[in-house]
Amino acid sequence: MSCVSVPKILIPKDGVDLSKWAVVACDQYTSQPEYWAETDQIVGSAPSTLRITLPEVYLEEDDVSARVEEINATMQRYLSDGTLRQLPAGFILTERFSGGAVPRRGLVAAIDLETYEYKAGSRSLVRPTEKTVEERIPPRLKIREHASMELPHIMILIDDPDRTVIEPMFEQVDKLEQVYDTDLIQNGGHINGWFVPEGTLTDTLIARMDALNDRKAFNEKYHLTEDLPLLNFAIGDGNHSMATAKAYWENVKQGLSPAEQAVHPARFCLCEIVNIHDESLIIEPIHRVMFGVDTTDLLCAAEEFYAANGGSCEVLAPGEAIPENAHAIPFCTADREGILVIRNPKWGIALGTLQAFLDDYLTSHTDAKIDYIHGEDVVTSLGTKPGNMGFFLPDIEKNDLFRGVIIDGVLPRKTFSMGEAHEKRYYMEAKSIVK
Repeated sequence: MSCVSVPKILIPKDGVDLSKWAVVACDQYTSQPEYWAETDQIVGSAPSTLRITLPEVYLEEDDVSARVEEINATMQRYLSDGTLRQLPAGFILTERFSGGAVPRRGLVAAIDLETYEYKAGSRSLVRPTEKTVEERIPPRLKIREHASMELPHIMILIDDPDRTVIEPMFEQVDKLEQVYDTDLIQNGGHINGWFVPEGTLTDTLIARMDALNDRKAFNEKYHLTEDLPLLNFAIGDGNHSMATAKAYWENVKQGLSPAEQAVHPARFCLCEIVNIHDESLIIEPIHRVMFGVDTTDLLCAAEEFYAANGGSCEVLAPGEAIPENAHAIPFCTADREGILVIRNPKWGIALGTLQAFLDDYLTSHTDAKIDYIHGEDVVTSLGTKPGNMGFFLPDIEKNDLFRGVIIDGVLPRKTFSMGEAHEKRYYMEAKSIVK
């Protein structure tokens, strides 16, 4: 069963100002209402995805119900007055320039939600990279319940180091119809899109994505000694939007026959598929700082924890040789620095190894607190204050992201960041989710 389906995508009709149509993902700038107020001024009365999405900065506002009603009415108006036009079945090949040295290249397609599960312990072919906070789904589900369409800011990753899927398509763009070419507001850069009609090209793309899950190659790629569940796609951005789409589909399909379920548009979620090895994707670790801890007590607790989990733990001085096949995590405190080394770790990546211990430690040390930090300089500044302890997480190899999900189930929350807010996906395409 393939995870990918060929959708009928909605895009603005000719003449719509695409620079005002496209706005950044609704889950960005959630503490900056001034960003969204400025975006509102830029858009004005022009057709815009700002009018058919709900920025999450407004999610707790008293007028959220009225906003959702207006969004649903605007969706219907854009469909009835021709603001949106439906393309024939096909994919859209995208290229986004957002200020880096190279563009991000992706493929807008539909994922079959029957191949995706966000619950803990999922063995599905499409899985989140990080834990889904299910409490975040209901308010998002209310927005979707009466919507006629979805607009994706979901980015789904494939692990294609040989670049067999997306990259070869850019050798053929001169043969494809370009459906958009526009600057993006609010420092979003520039984006191009080409239509890939259903047929030989889409069949080839799906076959190449399916081939990434060949069992023998899969085991070799991730150095597996047992047949763990295959992972075809990992959610990179928009995890809770994907989970909301799944929850909505589970509700919708209850009243449908198997034949109706097979073709219902709510079963298929629009997203952008990106190769994790795309040069534009910079994956940065998110470091940890503990507050209100005694260093000696914490390190003793670490020894006990890792011993109880089949490993061992020691502290090395900076510069000492790290044993092979061990996870090494540098740390700093007010009066010392060192490297926490865990031999024979049961977790797939160093962050999983550290976070499992810190979570356990926090349950029995209720006065201690944790924070998640971008930037080593901030870790040093905070971690060297009395009573604090900073942990520097190593860079995450792109292969390790998939391997961590395969071995550990999902990665700990706040494992990595992938781009800054202005680099996140802008809404451009849409797809019907109702019959």
